[in-house]
Amino acid sequence: MQESEDAARVRFFPPGIPLLAILAGSLADRFVRFDVAFIPDAPLRFFIGATIFLAALLGLGVWSIVLFRAHGQDANPWKTTPAIEQRGPYQITRNPMYLMMLLICVSAGVAFDNGWILLLVPVAGWSLLRLVIQPEETYLEAKFGEEYREYKRRVRRWI
Repeated sequence: MQESEDAARVRFFPPGIPLLAILAGSLADRFVRFDVAFIPDAPLRFFIGATIFLAALLGLGVWSIVLFRAHGQDANPWKTTPAIEQRGPYQITRNPMYLMMLLICVSAGVAFDNGWILLLVPVAGWSLLRLVIQPEETYLEAKFGEEYREYKRRVRRWI
């Protein structure tokens, strides 16, 4: 990981946080099964999980990355941010890629009827906030000043 001087001081690989939540939930489920009463039986739960996964991946993740690339930006938090992206999913959430990661955790919890994963989604969200989002917001506010503060007033962090 090569860190730019003009970049957020993110110290943790962002996708690693939800991945750890899924792995920890899967491991916990091997020792103590935690089914969720409101999750339907297979194959419906697989369909619901896959639908959440695809909607998150395409509607938030891929769309965000396409917008970044179209405007010469890199999704990597260790790279310089040349401009604040405010189109597409960035009109409704300041963090569509991180929201996508949490929704993928939800999709795994639903598809595998794993309550541990679902319980760890808020922990993953809090960890993303503290370890990734707050350093990014500090960087963006220092770099873009009032333009970023106005964007923060207009668009919520999550949804």
